[in-house]
Amino acid sequence: MAKVKFRYNPETLSYDKIETGFKYYGLRILLYFFFGGVLGFLYFFAYYTFIPSPKEKRLERELARLTTQVEIMDKNMDQLISVLDDIQLRDENIYRVIFKADSIPNSIRKAGFGGVNRYAPLEDLENAELVINTSKKLDVIMKQAYVQSKSFDEIIELAKRKEELIMATPAVMPISNKDLKRTASGWGYRIHPIYKTRKFHSGMDFTAPTGTEIYSTGNGKVSKITRQKTGYGNRIEIDHGFGYKTLYAHLDKFNVRLGEKVKRGDVIGFVGNTGTSTAPHLHYEVHVKNKKVNPSHYYFNDLTAEEYEEMIRISTNSNQTFD
Repeated sequence: MAKVKFRYNPETLSYDKIETGFKYYGLRILLYFFFGGVLGFLYFFAYYTFIPSPKEKRLERELARLTTQVEIMDKNMDQLISVLDDIQLRDENIYRVIFKADSIPNSIRKAGFGGVNRYAPLEDLENAELVINTSKKLDVIMKQAYVQSKSFDEIIELAKRKEELIMATPAVMPISNKDLKRTASGWGYRIHPIYKTRKFHSGMDFTAPTGTEIYSTGNGKVSKITRQKTGYGNRIEIDHGFGYKTLYAHLDKFNVRLGEKVKRGDVIGFVGNTGTSTAPHLHYEVHVKNKKVNPSHYYFNDLTAEEYEEMIRISTNSNQTFD
C-alpha cells in the first residue's frame, strides 16, 4: 500500500493531502529527464570544450614533434646557409679568379622571389611564423645551390680548357729582349715626349731598330689592324679570348691579316716609328676584360725572378715615353 503524503497549509493551519496519481509521477519524471538532460549537455559541452580527447592528445603530441623538427630544420638551414656562403666566397675569390671567369654578383646569387605571395597558404597555420621563415630559408638555399651548381658547371668547362687558357694568356715580352736593354718606359705617369706634359702611360715601350720582329705574346686571333699617321700609328690588336687582349703600336709593317689566328711566338709585325712617336720603338699594352693593366705582370714565361726585378727597375727609372 502506497504511503499517503501531506503538505502543511499555513493558511488553514492544517495538513492537506498530496495527490500522488499518474499526473504527479509523470510530471516528476519529466522534470528528472529535463534536469538530467541539462546536466548531461553541460557535462558534454565542458568535456569536449575543456578536456582534450585521446585523438586530440595524439594530434597535440604529433604537432609538438613536428614543431620541434621544424625548429631543428630551421637551425640546420642556418648552418647550411653559412656553408653555402663559404663555398660562394671560395668560388668568387679562388676558382673564378684562377680560371678568369666573370664574377657572379650577389644580386643574382641571393635574388628573391617576386610576384605572388608564395607563403599565403601557410599563414593560417598555428606556427605560421616558424613555418614561413623556414620555407623562405629553404627557397633561398635552393636558389643559391642552383646558381652555385651552374657556376661549377662553368668552372668545369674552363678547367677542361685550362691548357687553352694558359696558351692564350699573354706571358712573354713582345720582342726579343734577353739582356733587357730594350726596356724603355713602363706603366705609370711619364712626361710626354712631344707635349712635355705629365701623362699616364698605359703600357710599356721597347726600343729597337726599325724592322725588329714583334711576337704575339699569346695564342689568339687578330681582331684589328689600323694604319694612322697620328696616335698609335700602325697597330695590331689580338683577341686571346678569356678576357685577354693585347695591342702593338707604331709598327713599320704587318705580318698578319685581319682575322688570322696566331700562336705565341708568331711574328706579327715589325718595329717602326709611325704615328705620334719620337723614335723607333714598340708600344705594348695588355687589356683584361677591356681594362688596361700593367704589362709587366705578364712576363712570367721568359724571365727569371732576378731578370723580372731588373726589368721593373729599368722601366721605372725612365721619366719619359717615346709616344
